[in-house]
Amino acid sequence: MTGLRQLLLYNEENLDEDGQVEMQILQKSDLQTVRAWAIKENFRHFWLSENSGTAGEFFRSWYGWAIRSRLEPIKKVARMLKRHLPGLLSYFRHHVTNGLAEGFNSKIQSIKSAARGFRSFANYRLRILFYCGKLDLMPENTCH
Repeated sequence: MTGLRQLLLYNEENLDEDGQVEMQILQKSDLQTVRAWAIKENFRHFWLSENSGTAGEFFRSWYGWAIRSRLEPIKKVARMLKRHLPGLLSYFRHHVTNGLAEGFNSKIQSIKSAARGFRSFANYRLRILFYCGKLDLMPENTCH
């Protein structure tokens, strides 16, 4: 059981040879943690669906497995995903994610924590615009 948590955090394809052997041994056990990991890993295949129809079919099958798992945290996540299913399926129609917005939000939070507070909102806003806008404020060399 030592190192189990760290092993389960890796995607299966990113495990080294020793990790793969350990994972195969774990998969043969009946631990709840391993069942939860298997359900989580299986959901990754949702994003490989060709269209919203096949993604919906996949989700219905996965959802049934998750709800029958008797693992309350997994059931909670499955219900949440079911509530958001229309939004998840819209990805297959538009192929747009909020990844860019999440990236900007992460950068803004990092600016906020690095500054330990700003004297004014204007300074905070300027710093966000400077770092997120990738501004180059180096003066141009006008000398010939």
